[in-house]
Amino acid sequence: MNFGYPYLLALILVVPLAGLVGAFLRARREKALTKLTSKPPKAPLGGLQATCLLLGLALVFFAASRPQWGKESATLVRRSRNVVVAVDVSRSMLAADVRPNRLDRAKTDVADLVDSLVSTNESGRVMNDRCALVAFRYDARTVCPLTSDRVFLKQQLMDLSTASAAPGATSLGAGIERALSLIGEEDGGNGVKADHSAIILISDGGDLEGKALELADRAKSRGVPVFTVGIGDPSKESTIPSPDGGVIRDEQGAPVKVKLESATLRTIAERSGGRYVPLATAQTAETTLGVIYRDFLRQVATKEQNEEEEKLGEKYQWFLIPGLALLLLGAMMSKGRFRRRGAVEANRPSLTNR
Repeated sequence: MNFGYPYLLALILVVPLAGLVGAFLRARREKALTKLTSKPPKAPLGGLQATCLLLGLALVFFAASRPQWGKESATLVRRSRNVVVAVDVSRSMLAADVRPNRLDRAKTDVADLVDSLVSTNESGRVMNDRCALVAFRYDARTVCPLTSDRVFLKQQLMDLSTASAAPGATSLGAGIERALSLIGEEDGGNGVKADHSAIILISDGGDLEGKALELADRAKSRGVPVFTVGIGDPSKESTIPSPDGGVIRDEQGAPVKVKLESATLRTIAERSGGRYVPLATAQTAETTLGVIYRDFLRQVATKEQNEEEEKLGEKYQWFLIPGLALLLLGAMMSKGRFRRRGAVEANRPSLTNR
């Protein structure tokens, strides 16, 4: 058995204390009445009434702690968007022209985006958008499927590295293709219109495979805009760290240098109906993915999503209803006792007649 509010169980300790206080006050009152009437008053329901009140109070306090056991499944209907974030994990993303490096900066900003998934629309209804995470390099791999579990999503995000996808020539197209397949799984097939979904593609722009534009057109035909995010400094080249702590060199021994190549990213965004946004460099820190999400992605239409949620069964009503019934019964007994006490007071000789 689990409890939603286990700390409220401490209130049950008040019940025996209340019983002791009540018994003390009752004994003192009856002692005072005995002095006036020469014999103790009859109160046959006193013990039963106290039992009902105390037991009822204990049951209500126990119900307030929300006892739970067993499993219950419920279908929740939410209006939300599907957002797939595809992150370039090639070695060029380790360049340090953005602090601490391009990949770590991208992970930090995706975490900011994840925090923006929960919003409130114009009618005040909470929107809990779903997000998936894809890592791409030579190929693309699903790191996290579409989910509204932000804690799990962030855990998977923090584990992203250059080992999250197969090494080789960077393919932006692979990232878009895997993102579209995740959206297709949700919509019943790749040919289904999915205008409640969007893709965010984060890269330094190097595409050596050349099929990204074809896939951008496919995304456009399905109503899925691709928001491309360029990360890195477009004005100067930077070296790429090697696994041994040095820098990667070409066949002639010269350091390989890279800079943000925005042309392909910009074209992908334009052809898919999205936007290209250069992520802030170390010198300009105004742009974050959370801002991009709030400014652009909330224009994407929402769709009703049926989500199965399994949780422990709430059993508080099993204790609340009998508890309230016992309290009501005890209150009704008190009403009868007041009438009897009134009769005793009416029949009692007046002190002035003694």
